[in-house]
Amino acid sequence: MITSRARMLGRSMRSRPRRPDATGWNMACNCSESTSRSLQRARNCSPSGVTRTLRVVRCSNRVPRLASSCCTAVDTRAFASPSFASFAETTEEQFDLLANVHLKGTFFLTQKLLPLIADGGRIVNTSSGLTRFSYPGASAYAAMKGGVEVLTRYLAKELGPRGIAVNTVAPGAIETDFGGGTVRDNAQLNAMIASQTALGRVGVADDIGGAVAALLTDGNRWVNGQRIGVSGGVNL
Repeated sequence: MITSRARMLGRSMRSRPRRPDATGWNMACNCSESTSRSLQRARNCSPSGVTRTLRVVRCSNRVPRLASSCCTAVDTRAFASPSFASFAETTEEQFDLLANVHLKGTFFLTQKLLPLIADGGRIVNTSSGLTRFSYPGASAYAAMKGGVEVLTRYLAKELGPRGIAVNTVAPGAIETDFGGGTVRDNAQLNAMIASQTALGRVGVADDIGGAVAALLTDGNRWVNGQRIGVSGGVNL
């Protein structure tokens, strides 16, 4: 199962093949925008992608009935972008929105899906490069992603007896709608980040989708409890 807005990073992940013993992705849409638009994008994935599309917004009690074949959960809930407010100016409302989506949402959706994840399955959470380096204005967002990284290690420990591996991928700056599309649309900012990245460019969605797909292969079955930076080597 992939939980996302059915676009950008989520779409890239769904376009990748699953593990050889799996039959297809289940998709749970966090529809912060138009439900019909999110569901349509999910259905437009390649034939090898989505097998069922679920709307999971304020209806977590419906998940067990709808997601009975879930064996992999990937968290891509990045629709609550950083407020880009300084620590001193961050409001409680901004903080709560980020906490509800990125930390509370990850915690309780995973908890709800846990009985449906097969033994030997995988969970991949999404963090951010902002937990490794500091960018003014993103303190609340980075704090939530730091919490996800700690949660990942605890899940890896507690779910180990079931053979479930839990890891986190931490993208750097990616050309998506994130933050209003600033990295993608602001040529000056894009060039600056590229100059600070060892591989000489800003990331794109497929860079992240490929990394997640790799974590789900049998060749990476022994990778567990790790934070994996997927940033092209930014700010080394």
